[in-house]
Amino acid sequence: MSDEIEEVEEVARLVYDAIFQDVSSVEIGGEEYPIKKTSKSKVRLVEYDGLTYIEQNPHKSSQWGKEAQEGHQIMWVMRGRQYLARIRDGKFLDLRKK
Repeated sequence: MSDEIEEVEEVARLVYDAIFQDVSSVEIGGEEYPIKKTSKSKVRLVEYDGLTYIEQNPHKSSQWGKEAQEGHQIMWVMRGRQYLARIRDGKFLDLRKK
């Protein structure tokens, strides 16, 4: 299982860098993946290998939304509606239950 999270972290870091460098795509495993924007809130995201890598919406009233408003760079790794990991200001955190 640790191999899986290591791979997720590797991909998450690539996507995180691309999103916050404001480029239009990211290269993962030799292939280009577009950085999309959600229709309503315009937050940037990449879908890869069944997971969604999505930046924190700064317009949310949550703690994370407020941190994004303050300039923190926050991105979530999700499978469906489940949060698997977070990168905040370059620090990766595995959120899965041990």
